[in-house]
Amino acid sequence: MFPFAGPAAGRYAIMSGMTRDQVKTILDRVLTWPTERQADVARVVELMEEQDKSELRLTDKQAAEVRRRLAIPNRKTLPAEQVFKRFRSSGT
Repeated sequence: MFPFAGPAAGRYAIMSGMTRDQVKTILDRVLTWPTERQADVARVVELMEEQDKSELRLTDKQAAEVRRRLAIPNRKTLPAEQVFKRFRSSGT
């Protein structure tokens, strides 16, 4: 998710409706997972914390533009795979 400026800063849509008890239930399940998967969860949480500490924020206008572009992708763009394929085939 993208960081937003304004009152929603630091919150993410996927967690907005969850209660503390629901989060605790999920975290309790995570503790039953294999150690490697628990480490994956810990790393994701660390990355989220790093993101929250960042001073980089989208303005409300920028966030609206991102949402608009995600909702109506520009059909004139190429997927990354096609771009890389074109560069590789050009001999560079």
